[in-house]
Amino acid sequence: MDAFAENLLAAVEDCQIHAWCLLPNHYHLYLETTDLKQTLVALGKLHGRASFIWNGEDHQRGCHVWHSVSDRQIRNEAHGWATLNYLHHNPVRHGYVSKWQEWPWSSAREYLAKQGADEAARIWKAFPVLDYGAGWDDAGL
Repeated sequence: MDAFAENLLAAVEDCQIHAWCLLPNHYHLYLETTDLKQTLVALGKLHGRASFIWNGEDHQRGCHVWHSVSDRQIRNEAHGWATLNYLHHNPVRHGYVSKWQEWPWSSAREYLAKQGADEAARIWKAFPVLDYGAGWDDAGL
């Protein structure tokens, strides 16, 4: 996952990355881009390269890895903070770790170092995840 994380961040290096999280079967990016089409093309190329390698390792060809990409516009500041909390909480939600900072493939550690524990806790309480993102990354999708 280290290599894919590096390639993912390189694919969106022209964007302002607010938060990111990579899990074994999906990832989330919260970023700003001046050219959504170009960003989606870059991610499509990343998906193509990764799927070719991974499908080859499994002795398969065709679409077996990536199914879709979706983008959502951040509506306001509260939506942005809730999105950031959702992304960083994703490894906890899926049971990989019990605390954000335990997951190595996300921006959570950097975020916590920058904000500090007290401010991160305030933001978490002020902009809770609740049912935010329900159904986005369920196992059955």
